Amino acid sequence: METENSQSNDTPVRRTLRPEAALSLLTAHILEMEAGSRERLAIGIAGGPGSGKSTLASELMTMLDAVRPRSAALVPMDGFHMRHAKLEKLGLVDFKGAPHTFEGAEFAGFLHHIKHAKIAVSGPGYSRKIEDVVENAYTVRPDVRVLIVEGNYLLLSEGAWAGVKPQLDFSVFIDVPRETVRARLLKRHAEEGLFSEERNKAHIERTDLPNYDLVAQSQDRADLIITIDSAH
Repeated sequence: METENSQSNDTPVRRTLRPEAALSLLTAHILEMEAGSRERLAIGIAGGPGSGKSTLASELMTMLDAVRPRSAALVPMDGFHMRHAKLEKLGLVDFKGAPHTFEGAEFAGFLHHIKHAKIAVSGPGYSRKIEDVVENAYTVRPDVRVLIVEGNYLLLSEGAWAGVKPQLDFSVFIDVPRETVRARLLKRHAEEGLFSEERNKAHIERTDLPNYDLVAQSQDRADLIITIDSAH
């Protein structure tokens, strides 16, 4: 696959693919990158809420490990949500999930640390079951060669988020239609059962979809934009 490296300002490559084809393409490309690098790689999988990036990132890690066992690790941006108690204190609960409700500087610093670490490093995750951060959710072993970094705001150029993109050796933006995202988010929130349908709808319109729109504006900073073929 012909792409520019993550530091290029050139127009990104654009592809329209079914999910399984996207997974196959990325797996092959990352394995090629890893074979030619002596350093630990950070691969960014970005996209708006409900775009399917978390699922793709997890499947990608599984595929890489199937070829080269214990070679990949998942690093989720969501582990750097502000704690719910902090959001309550700041009066930001209604906007949970927006860029300013994350510890963006901490995430950028953690990514730099974990990319260059020679020892095992544990990182935080996020649980939708409790709607809060979980410490030590995963551990990146010293022999890991590829970090699959996943999150909404990897490509933003504002504030602390600007420190993320330069650390990515390759970045992918997952593009999914807005109405598809709305439907997925409604289903996701309903399945968790933590809040009423009215609250879920209000949160999606007030926070999730504006975040989707914001993230969509950053897609041209990716090396590769994959539009998921929703006809299949």
